[in-house]
Order: sequence, then structure tokens, then C-alpha cells
Amino acid sequence: MNKKISAAVASAALVLGASSANAGIIVPAGEWTLDFNGNVNAYASIYDADDASTNTVTGGLAGTKDARGESKSPSIGTGLLPSWLGVTGTTRQNDLDVSFTISIQPNTSTNSYHGDGASAAGDTQNSVLARQAFVTFGDKSWGTVKLGKDLGIFASQAILNDMTLLGVGSGGNISGSTANTTNGGIGTGYLYPAWKGQVSYTTPNMNGFQATVGITNPNQFAGDADATYQDMFGIEANASYSFAAGKVWVGTAQYEVSADAGAASDWDIDVYEVGANVNFGNLGLTAYAYTGEGAGTIFMGAYGANTGNERDSDGGYVQATYVLPTGTKLGAAYGISNLDLASGESASALVEENKRWTVGAYHPLTKHLNLVAEFTALESESHDNASNDSTKVSLGAILFF
Repeated sequence: MNKKISAAVASAALVLGASSANAGIIVPAGEWTLDFNGNVNAYASIYDADDASTNTVTGGLAGTKDARGESKSPSIGTGLLPSWLGVTGTTRQNDLDVSFTISIQPNTSTNSYHGDGASAAGDTQNSVLARQAFVTFGDKSWGTVKLGKDLGIFASQAILNDMTLLGVGSGGNISGSTANTTNGGIGTGYLYPAWKGQVSYTTPNMNGFQATVGITNPNQFAGDADATYQDMFGIEANASYSFAAGKVWVGTAQYEVSADAGAASDWDIDVYEVGANVNFGNLGLTAYAYTGEGAGTIFMGAYGANTGNERDSDGGYVQATYVLPTGTKLGAAYGISNLDLASGESASALVEENKRWTVGAYHPLTKHLNLVAEFTALESESHDNASNDSTKVSLGAILFF
């Protein structure tokens, strides 16, 4: 995979303020410089499930056969990274670097009979996401402040270093059945950082060291209660050190969660992460791990507690890639996410672990266009010993601009 596509992945997935060096289509506009950027991608996938739909693993990611006992299902849709159209404007005013970013992410496929939104039978509604709308201001001498909606701080490096960001990974088993994207490695090695309203501060780059801390919008959490809410901002932070051969990072997230059931169902989220990405010539290695209480699995806080008693969770992934002389990048990744029972909780259909193997090939047909082939095997196990296994083969392409 060439450097242009590698840079475009980071730029399209996470436009970190006006200082991003991964330019798209540049248009001078008076005092402003506008950068139009994004990607279009689509993948044809076939997933194959081993187990019946009645084999319940609550919170499991592995697919099952449908109600008729059919094991295979095709889909055409976007991968982990949605199709993307973004614009960033930058300017220098009163000794400040000022920028704005706005982006939208259209769907690729819907399963309605007319191919345009929901049908009378209740098929999935075609949707357009709006994942970014933020402003930044700052200076290289003291750092940058961000206000608005963008990718969360915790676990952001985990997803940006996931090779399936160029592909599919797991999820999206039926065309149009998910919003806009697949899971990639989410829930099998890291928590989804999500797109959150935030006010954050990033330090200047100090000889490779950089840190970000912010308060985040009090999003609802998917727990065991009917609904949950927060009465305080969340706090997320990370710190990284970049060097010639790669990067190492650490991070944390802290939340207080309340539930409709009352104080007995309140719980805290306290989670930590560590990761590294290093490159030796054409060989790239990534390792990541997280651990916490009340953080749940897949999404932050999902299945994180039972009537106020936090469940411990942990996980991580390892990944190796190698670039052939042709430019084709070959990769293999293994990831696992574990969820323990709360104190005094009995065994149930609740997921105990989701684990995944992915092997992939990513070939730069041009400096902007990448062809992708992936195979993913997924297994979900519950605390009462139920298990689901599924596989997915995906072929497609992703174009950056």
C-alpha cells in the first residue's frame, strides 16, 4: 500500500484539525484555504454461519443462520470506513491557526425493493451520517483547542491502526441491514471510539510527544437498564510518542452512568489502553490492549454493569503486515474482547468473548485507488457455553481523493 493511500486513510478517517498534512483537493478562497477530501468504497461480501439463529449469545458479533436455516448471505456495501465527503477550511488570523471541518457519509446500499430508503415491508432506511462538525484554534507554540463533533479520543489510535480500515472485517452481514459501515475490528480487540461532541486540548508536538485531553458529550449507554444517562461530562485522554519507526500510546476514559431504575443501577466506567505500531522496512507490527471496569464490550458502556455492579472487561489485538515489491500489502490480525460477569451474577447468554481472525490483501492499483480482498473468521461465546461461528469473504475497492 503506497504512502498516498496510507496518508489518505488517516485524513479521511480523522481530520485532526487544520494542521492535517494529508491534503485532498485544495481550493484557495480569499483568506481561506479549502480542502475537499474523502473516499468512495464498496465491497461484495458473502458471509457463512455455522449455527442456528436460536443459538443465543447476547452481545455476540458472530453471525447465525437465518430463521429458514440458510447459512449464507450476500451483501454489497461500504466497509469499516464509510464513503466520505468532507471539507476543511483553514486560515491564520490574529496569530491563531483557525479551521473548521464538516463531513457527511452516505450509504452505499439499502435492502428495500426499490433501492431507495425503507419499503412498506419495513426494510432498512437508507441513511446519511454527519460524523464531523468542529472548529479548532491554536498555535504550534501552545497547542490546539477543538470544539464540536469528531472521533472520540479513547481507542482512536486502535481503530486508525486497524488494517481493516481499508476493508471490511466483521459485520454488515445482510445488505442494507446496518447503518453505513461494518465492524472491522470493533468489539474484537478494541472498543468503538464513536463520534462525540467534545471540547479538547492537544499539546504542541514536543520532539515526538503529544497529548490530548477533553470532555465529551454525555451519550446514552447500552446497558442492562431500559435507558441510561449521564449527569456529568465524560473525560477522555491519550498521550503518544512518535519516532522514526513508529508510535506508542496510552489512554484512558472515565464516565459516571445513571439508569432509570434508580441509584442502585448507577455505575462508573474506568478504562485504560496501551498500544504500539512499529515498522521495520516493509514489515509493520501493531499491538494493542485495553482493560477496565464498567466499560462493557463493543461500544463504550454496552453491557457494562448489572444493576449497578460493574463488569470487568479487557481485550486487544495483534497485527502484522508486509508490503511486497509490487506494492501489495498483505496482513493478518487476531483480536479478542472479553466480558466478565459482575459480582454475584449467574451464568447467562451474555457474551463472554468475541474473537476474530482476519487476513487481507490491499493492492494500490493507482496512487488513489486500492483493491481489497479479505477473509474474516469470527467466534462468539456466552457465559452459559453457547457458541456461534461465522466467516466472511469480501472483495472490493476504495478510492481516496
